Amino acid sequence: MTDKRKKPLKQAEEADVEQAATPVDGEHIVDEPAEQVVDDELEQMGTALTKAEEELVMHRDAMLRMQAEMENLRKRLNRDLEKSRKFALERIMKDMLQVRDSLERGFETDSESATVEQMREVQALTFKMLDNVLRDHNMAVIDPAGETFDPVFHQAMTVMPTDEYEEDTVVEVLQKGFKLHDRLLRPAMVVVSRKP
Repeated sequence: MTDKRKKPLKQAEEADVEQAATPVDGEHIVDEPAEQVVDDELEQMGTALTKAEEELVMHRDAMLRMQAEMENLRKRLNRDLEKSRKFALERIMKDMLQVRDSLERGFETDSESATVEQMREVQALTFKMLDNVLRDHNMAVIDPAGETFDPVFHQAMTVMPTDEYEEDTVVEVLQKGFKLHDRLLRPAMVVVSRKP
């Protein structure tokens, strides 16, 4: 009796195996040994790993090249900055040479034969040349006589009690101030009015 029961059970297992091996909905099932499937997957993983390693090497080389370019750029910028610091005053110095030449010519004139009027003319001409050079290089004079006192551009040296001017008016300029572009180089030193 047990033999009869074992036979149908064995036949049922064989039928399940056959059914599993039959194609489903027109698909073809290829029986591959498990080792072959594992080998194929390992080969695919090896190929993907090799490709990833190649990309890593490529990206690493690109990064190293970029680092080298950045280092070269940094060095070039430092050289250019040093050069610009070194020669920043070149243009103004060339212009100042004209003023120096004018002063030198003034010293070479014979002081015995030159009149005071001629000496004053040379001084005025030299001063005008210097003023032009400063103006050409965006240097502005701050001469605030008669203006309202501004602590940003003026430095009060003393106050003068007076009824002639309104309070906080610049009565006298002791020393003119200067601006380069919009930056204050030296404030004007002034005397400011106060009510007595």
